Amino acid sequence: MATLELTTEAFEDTVTAPGIVLVDFWAEWCGPCRMFGPIYEQASEKNPDITFAKVDTEAEQALAQAAEIRSIPTLMAFRDGVLVFRQPGALPGPALEQLIGAVRELDMVKVHEDIAERQAKQPAD
Repeated sequence: MATLELTTEAFEDTVTAPGIVLVDFWAEWCGPCRMFGPIYEQASEKNPDITFAKVDTEAEQALAQAAEIRSIPTLMAFRDGVLVFRQPGALPGPALEQLIGAVRELDMVKVHEDIAERQAKQPAD
């Protein structure tokens, strides 16, 4: 499955969809981004059940700012609408595959319980 070019308009609907969504924030002028691109594409071909998306930070500056992107490439992983991973820097292929495996293995019931617990501990405004 080819990667999806993600825009501000489609971002929320895409990352809140059921399943796993990986988002690569990149720019054409960025050397590490260009090196990571083929690795990301290859992973998308090997994992057709996962949505692989890319955000061009030059074309989507407001989205990059809203996502607090300070360094590119930055990779985010969402599972069932929850941000479960965020890291700047290009990953080598084996590390990306390891990340995909870890996201697949997440106990989302536990993740949701942890989120609810943290929210319950926050003081009310």
